[in-house]
Amino acid sequence: MATTEHPPPSRLRAWMLEGLSDMGKGHAKQEQPAESDPEHKGQPWYRVMCLTGVDYFSTLGYQPGIAALAAGLLSPVATIVLVIVTLAGALPVYRRVAEESPHGQGSIAMLERLLTFWKGKLFVLTLLGFAATDFLITITLSAADASTHLVENPHLNSALHDKQMLITLLLVALLGAVFLKGFLEAIGVAFALVGVYLSLNVVVVIVGLWHVATAGHVVTDWSSGLTAEHGNAFAMIGVALVVFPKLALGLSGFETGVAVMPHVKGDPDDTEERPTGRIRDTKKLLTTAAIIMSAFLITTSFITTLLIPEKEFETGGEANGRALAYLAHHYLGSGFGTVYDISTIAILWFAGASAMAGLLNLMPRYLPRYGMAPHWARAVRPMVIVFILIAFLVTWIFDANVDAQGGAYATGVLVLISSAAIAVTIAAHKAGQRGWTIAFGVISAVFLYTTVVNVIERPDGVKIGACFIAGIILVSLLSRLARAFELRVTSVSLDPMADRFIRDMASRKIRFIANEPDQRDKAEYREKIEQIQTDNDLPGEDFVFVEVTVLDPSEFEAGLTVRGEVLHNRYRILTLESSSIPNALAALLLHVRDVTGCTPHIYFEWTEGSPFANFLRFFLFGQGEVAPVTREVLREAEPDRDRRPRVHTG
Repeated sequence: MATTEHPPPSRLRAWMLEGLSDMGKGHAKQEQPAESDPEHKGQPWYRVMCLTGVDYFSTLGYQPGIAALAAGLLSPVATIVLVIVTLAGALPVYRRVAEESPHGQGSIAMLERLLTFWKGKLFVLTLLGFAATDFLITITLSAADASTHLVENPHLNSALHDKQMLITLLLVALLGAVFLKGFLEAIGVAFALVGVYLSLNVVVVIVGLWHVATAGHVVTDWSSGLTAEHGNAFAMIGVALVVFPKLALGLSGFETGVAVMPHVKGDPDDTEERPTGRIRDTKKLLTTAAIIMSAFLITTSFITTLLIPEKEFETGGEANGRALAYLAHHYLGSGFGTVYDISTIAILWFAGASAMAGLLNLMPRYLPRYGMAPHWARAVRPMVIVFILIAFLVTWIFDANVDAQGGAYATGVLVLISSAAIAVTIAAHKAGQRGWTIAFGVISAVFLYTTVVNVIERPDGVKIGACFIAGIILVSLLSRLARAFELRVTSVSLDPMADRFIRDMASRKIRFIANEPDQRDKAEYREKIEQIQTDNDLPGEDFVFVEVTVLDPSEFEAGLTVRGEVLHNRYRILTLESSSIPNALAALLLHVRDVTGCTPHIYFEWTEGSPFANFLRFFLFGQGEVAPVTREVLREAEPDRDRRPRVHTG
């Protein structure tokens, strides 16, 4: 709210903070066009599908190998279970999420609306921790698998066989460099990459199926092996139901699919409140991507299990982390295999770009608004540096190993899908849709079971997620503490009565009395005026009371609406609703100063009790020792002492 001039920032600082949105200080700047901007026309849904597809479809680079390691000969059967869960579970859930949050907020925003106060913030921070796990492991796992394809290429193996860690770090660094420069035309690049990659995979699948069909013993050997290991078909299905949670990587991409919704074109008559065309086309996007991926998951699992020796899937084997590339080289020659490797490396690297875009969309949407991140967290470039450094650390911890990161990735994916399933179950219940409530409840139970089994089987995933959660909560609380005295009111608006009070006082000395409303009877206001007059040796009764009602003290930034009323035909009162009494009072005083050109005065009573306890009350509940905190907020917002509103206590 203050208008103090600041020295111009250095060129490096200006470049780093380009596009910073600083709503708390009242001068928001958005580098990217808003959804309502007429120039932001969007793209056809099938092109936007490729933006999420670089994450979703790129899992074909490592999913068949991970499935073979997890389920062995049962991999195709377990994959069929995964596809059923995808089409009958995840797809309906995220089609509903698209309806409920058409601006790309996703399931986290749906759950955020259900909870208030600090429990809601902590719950969102927990989900953000798992989302960070999902997206960051996408970056590191995809880069590690891309480096695996590069290292294992027959033409490069001898020169690069011990350089996988270095190559992975270089790919992650290159990703960061691209985002530091500016990530433009992402949809066009994704469309080309996905088109080429899926076309090459179609060739590999057709050739693989042809070899399975022409070599009859392959199917016979596989069938005999299954029978020897698991007995009858019912036992196989039972084991597949137990094993399929290990294949959960094949479910990735749905959360990203909803996050890219703002890029979908929709209909000309779409409105901001109800973008019907965008919702319809996003459902097409999700459905088409799920069907394409399901077809590839089943066929690739089948051909890799039947055509690749089991030992090649293990660590050090030629098919470890690159099963389809192994088939491409083995059956289509070194030339085609190298082209396939290049395509796979490109889409895996770009999957990291998709995940980075998801992080940059998700984190600034919540943490700065909660006051739980520094101001610079709204700018792209500083956040890119932070995420890349974390990705370096994760890559080093997991030694750039694809298999080792699978558990952490699956945990992040499954927690987000489970939270989405729970969110749509609650939404259906509130809408009175009993059938959908039961259906989504069953789906939620399936995903919760899958998540629990995955955590038990691979606890490293939840450990990494817990580290992210602990880090986010710690940094968030420290940031909230450091920003406790900021002026965080984004705007101030006065109703006609409040505006009249301010204009009437502008011709005289502007005096406010901060009052904590109790009975609001005539005696309360009369005694308050007498006490303020006595404590401050003031004549007359030309005062306006200011009363702030604290709504949700866990909120950080919000606009302020001031309403005026007259009680008992005598006392003028301004009523405000805010998350913090001192911040609301400071914002009102600065606004009055700016619109009248006069310096307002406000009078308080001292609050009894421990200063530390009062500060904790202010930090957690938005009240406490109001007078000194109001003065401190004013001091930070307006460094010029002569222009600063006056605070009096007695």
